[in-house]
Amino acid sequence: MLTLQAPAKLNLTLEVIGKRDDGYHEIRSVVQTIGLCDRLLFQASRQTEYSSNMPEWLPEQSLVTRAVDLLREATGCNLGVEIQVEKYIPLMSGLGGDSSDAAAVLRGLNRLWELDLPQDKLRELASRLGSDVALFLYGGTVLMEGRGEQVTPLPSLPTMWVVLVLPEIPQESGKTGRAYESLQEADYTDGRATERLVEVLKTGRDFAPSLLFNAFERSAYAGSSELMACRERMLSAGADNVYLAGSGPAQFCLLKERDGAEGLHDRLSRQGMEVYLVETLATGEWLS
Repeated sequence: MLTLQAPAKLNLTLEVIGKRDDGYHEIRSVVQTIGLCDRLLFQASRQTEYSSNMPEWLPEQSLVTRAVDLLREATGCNLGVEIQVEKYIPLMSGLGGDSSDAAAVLRGLNRLWELDLPQDKLRELASRLGSDVALFLYGGTVLMEGRGEQVTPLPSLPTMWVVLVLPEIPQESGKTGRAYESLQEADYTDGRATERLVEVLKTGRDFAPSLLFNAFERSAYAGSSELMACRERMLSAGADNVYLAGSGPAQFCLLKERDGAEGLHDRLSRQGMEVYLVETLATGEWLS
């Protein structure tokens, strides 16, 4: 049996540059994988079967099954597999869990089925599955460009502690598309926020959470009193910074010291909030 980790991600910057001719949006984003991970277990089998510890996870709605089908289509392989998806990343939270699981399938079946596909081919297949699948073939700290399929590894972010909160907001499929539709002209930027963070990482200068930026924050907070209330509760509990994770609804803050992060986590947990405490992951730290 083969077991792989599939980490969640945070967009440290997420800039939308404009609308593309193909209907997608041009983005520029620095993305960081974190230690909140799903786990996928692969077992050779005559049949192809899926299971999960999370009843809400449905294989027919997941990129996991699409990744299996795409690999078969691309290689002509007709082998079976049993895939057990242990879900710990909340569904539709803005943390990229399904995309990360799909990337783990590409990596896992490339090994289990002995396909020997090079990284460039896996990356091309990942881009066909979704805009942010390719980044999970690298992990750590990466730059995403284009519609998200252009991935460039960056020097790792100095290890930070992440306090992550998931508000009690019902989510429906298609939320990312609706988030893009809600953008106004003032939400579009020219990529400079991302360039500033990339320069800090490349030169080794001190990283500060004030460098973070998310184009969706204005519309997300304006459209959801529950989201704003969650943010205010985090700030009242002692968070110095609160940012939206992707298109939300998860929100997070970054801290350098473990003691401060644990204290904030405990205060929010005592309030009955769904809260996670994890570290950022360096490039290659979780790949196996």
